[in-house]
Amino acid sequence: MGVVQPLKAEPLRAVVKNGRLILDEPTDLPEGLEVTLVVAEDEFEPEEKARLLQAIEDGFEDIDKGDYVDGMEFADELLAKREALSRR
Repeated sequence: MGVVQPLKAEPLRAVVKNGRLILDEPTDLPEGLEVTLVVAEDEFEPEEKARLLQAIEDGFEDIDKGDYVDGMEFADELLAKREALSRR
């Protein structure tokens, strides 16, 4: 089975019922896709969590507008700058 890389990595919420994990709402993930679940421990104060969720939403909006930098390209640029400085 191939790896699916969604454009948006939105968390899925589930509850445990009779020892099974049940998603709270439908998902458009492909049938048969294997997923890894991690138990979320909420260590944020409500205000911190609200700021974090807003920042994530703002980031998604930036991506939708095309206002982002590819991570690998950014890393390559940083390495090239570091290499150029070391040659001086």
